[in-house]
Amino acid sequence: MRKLFGTDGIRGIANVHPMTTEVALQLGKGCAYIFKDKNRRHKIVVGKDTRLSGYMLENAITAGICSMGGDVLLIGPLPTPGIAFLTQSMRADAGIVISASHNPYQDNGIKIFSRNGFKLPDEVEERIESLMFAETLASPGITAGQVGKAYRIEDAIGRYIVFLKNTFPPEMTLDGLHIVLDCANGATYKVAPTVFDELGARITLMGARPNGENINKNCGALHPELVGAVVRKKKADLGISFDGDGDRVIFCDENGEVIDGDQVMAICADRMFKEKRLKRNTLVATVMSNLGLEVALRQRGIRMLRTQVGDRYVVEEMVRRGCNLGGEQSGHLVFLDHNTTGDGILSALQVLAIMLKEEKSLSDLSDIMEKYPQKLINIRIRERRRLEDFPGVVRQINKVEQKLGGKGRILVRFSGTEPLVRVMLEGENEKMITQLGEETAQIIERDFNA
Repeated sequence: MRKLFGTDGIRGIANVHPMTTEVALQLGKGCAYIFKDKNRRHKIVVGKDTRLSGYMLENAITAGICSMGGDVLLIGPLPTPGIAFLTQSMRADAGIVISASHNPYQDNGIKIFSRNGFKLPDEVEERIESLMFAETLASPGITAGQVGKAYRIEDAIGRYIVFLKNTFPPEMTLDGLHIVLDCANGATYKVAPTVFDELGARITLMGARPNGENINKNCGALHPELVGAVVRKKKADLGISFDGDGDRVIFCDENGEVIDGDQVMAICADRMFKEKRLKRNTLVATVMSNLGLEVALRQRGIRMLRTQVGDRYVVEEMVRRGCNLGGEQSGHLVFLDHNTTGDGILSALQVLAIMLKEEKSLSDLSDIMEKYPQKLINIRIRERRRLEDFPGVVRQINKVEQKLGGKGRILVRFSGTEPLVRVMLEGENEKMITQLGEETAQIIERDFNA
């Protein structure tokens, strides 16, 4: 069983185990050992978001890799999908991202991409974890000229900008569109404004002054309503909000109404299906996606597959099934024809292209699906234990399922990144699911924290 890795790498409070320089050093060693190329000097890309703690973790990981004879390509602050792209483009053996995504600045995390730009499967993470404190890495015998070097890639941002612009139809521009853009004081703060400006959009920019402590703070994809208010005030065409590491995006239409990942997946799947570009006529989403998405797609002849929560599991299923579109309600959207992971800027460009092709506003496009009422509740717990260990919780879940009677669903799961139990209910009757959700949350909080 993995002790360090969760659903999206290792994550925690910076400078508190496991997010310490000691662990980062060993992780760098473990990655260098796992991804070593016997035929040449191996190299690993290392990038980060704008958190203050990124400096110390970057240096520790770099030291670990170099001590094992690997070279490090330092990218600096760049969106997670940009690091995935550069890992492939530069023919590196792996890519490491230092970021806690949407978490507050005091947290940080480490996630790893393989040489082909995909996040590592569970079994490879387990192997790295088992190696990190093993004797294998204690005395690697790397001395003198065998020790690795670190190089800073000065044009990393430019390379990624060119890649993103090439995913937008070459015959189109964004001339005449007014976009409110919120970069969450995170990794997109340089790339995103440049991309949309060079394509011709008029931009009202928010959340683009990172200071190491303001990433995700009252801005970005966690607070799209703030962009919505500016859209209404400025009479803009739409709003686009990224999270701290830029791998997800949430939209606001011209009325300031929030458009989530489910609605965007419906819009994109429908257009790709019409253009015969949707492979296997299938969208891959997670168990969290709204029932309304599944209904809307079924009406159009599109199949929807569900995975467990986590964009990594979505991508794994996409590759397994030969699909090219997938994502999460939270705004992780994966276009495998272009990139190997969720990419907020790339996703925004795909939506903008559909708006221009269909000559429709985002509000008109989002009418494609009708959302079922959904209630989401997070319950903080002291210790993670099996749900089966709490008979009262199990009885409550069974009771809710009986009351919904096949016209809704309940999902209870643990967060992969925080000490939380997440409860989600869907159904036709909003009042009923709200009441049932609150009852369930109270029982979970009582039993888990007794």
